[in-house]
Amino acid sequence: MALRSSWRKSSYSDEEFNCVEAASLTTGIAVRDSKDPDGPKLVLGSAAWRALSTDIKAGRYDLRRSS
Repeated sequence: MALRSSWRKSSYSDEEFNCVEAASLTTGIAVRDSKDPDGPKLVLGSAAWRALSTDIKAGRYDLRRSS
C-alpha cells in the first residue's frame, strides 16, 4: 500500500517501545510502527479511529509492552 500522506509520530511514543505513527487519509487514518515504516499498516475509517482513540484514552486496553 503506497501512502503519500505525512506520517506523524504520537506524542506518547518513546524511543524504546511505543513507537506509533499515524497519517490522515481522505477516508480515515493509517497507523504503523515507526520502527518498521515499510511494514504493515492498519487503516481505520474515521468512526473506527475515533472509537479506538476514545477507548485508549479511557484506559480500556492494557497497552503495556509484555516482556
